[in-house]
Amino acid sequence: MQSENFIFIKHSVKGFVFLASLLAIAACGTDSNSNIGPNVSAKSTSVEWVRHGNDNGEQRFSTLDQIDKKSVKNLGLSWYFNIPTRRGIEATPLMVGRTLYVSGSWSIVYALDAVTGDKKWVYDPKVDRAFLAKGCCDAVNRGVAYSDGKIFVGAYDGRLIALNAKDGSVLWDVQTTDRNESYTITGAPRIAGDNVVIGNGGAELGVRGYVSAYNTNTGKMAWRFYTVPGDPAKGFENETLAAAAKTWNGEWWRWGGGGTVWDAIVYDPELDLLYIGVGNGSPWNQSLRSPAGGDNLFLASIVALKPNTGEYVWHYQTTPGETWDFTATQHIMLADLKIDGVMRKVLMQAPKNGFFYVLDRQTGELISAEPFTSLNWATHVDQKTGRPVETHSARVFDGVTPVLPAMGGGHNW
Repeated sequence: MQSENFIFIKHSVKGFVFLASLLAIAACGTDSNSNIGPNVSAKSTSVEWVRHGNDNGEQRFSTLDQIDKKSVKNLGLSWYFNIPTRRGIEATPLMVGRTLYVSGSWSIVYALDAVTGDKKWVYDPKVDRAFLAKGCCDAVNRGVAYSDGKIFVGAYDGRLIALNAKDGSVLWDVQTTDRNESYTITGAPRIAGDNVVIGNGGAELGVRGYVSAYNTNTGKMAWRFYTVPGDPAKGFENETLAAAAKTWNGEWWRWGGGGTVWDAIVYDPELDLLYIGVGNGSPWNQSLRSPAGGDNLFLASIVALKPNTGEYVWHYQTTPGETWDFTATQHIMLADLKIDGVMRKVLMQAPKNGFFYVLDRQTGELISAEPFTSLNWATHVDQKTGRPVETHSARVFDGVTPVLPAMGGGHNW
């Protein structure tokens, strides 16, 4: 379930306002050499913001220091740009040179002069508004990707589109989903080497999740990785899915299975690994899709893949047998941290289930999992098995049984 649904939606954003703090960053002429927070390969010290999470670890931290405790009092409105929508705005702008690239609802992309706020160009993929019925949670868009003079955007109707960053003209446009099914795209694409990677949404409406990689220059599909197994009678795409099918039972494929990757995708160029966060089951209730239980891989999992081929490397499942809409599609961050006196290459995530996970990003080994919010579906995560220890009431409902976190999740976006 994506975060736009229910009462915690960010409703009716009529304008998108950039404050002088952003302009101060845009106008800053020198890089800062300060090193705050954990190390990760290729930490950004640039005035630009060319990746979804700024640096390779998606830590969303800027080392620029022009704005500090003393200067912040001098900030004021420098300019604003109105995005004409009453729907949600969830994208993080990219800044390349002095141009800001940001997406709004219906996957419309805006290129703005970062210093003046003047509009350079607008690209509208012209998504049929009737397509809204195929999604669960509003026609938002979480951002664009940039590589080698190109801007990439995932359109709500399942297309992946490459634009000329200078003028917004279309370089290529590919359909990544079956338009007859209830697939949508609301997430930001990510760049992994020569490929641009995109997932999709739709687990609420009976689809089978996957991620796809396309060549950034040609738009040709390089590979596709399905996150849940399909119909056994049709054969499995690879041995990994054949093994995953053993954790399911019944006729799950008739329900789609779910497992959409609608946001979390991170590429580590140092290890040359791509990490994806997998969503909830379809339907939510496990007793319907997999009556005899099972872990139902790779629902609610973090999966590591080889970025050039899509080959499976490892996985860690945050919520085995997911039945509460506890997706693992929330932001993933990479860092190099000293743990017990040893530097570890880690992956961190705070998914919807309420535990904060630290994994070894080379192997998938669980390092720690601690609650970060109120929860009652599990007492703790067993350090030896890596599995949550569920409470009795988590799956046994006598009358009204509140489960924490609720379907909105302990953390969501």
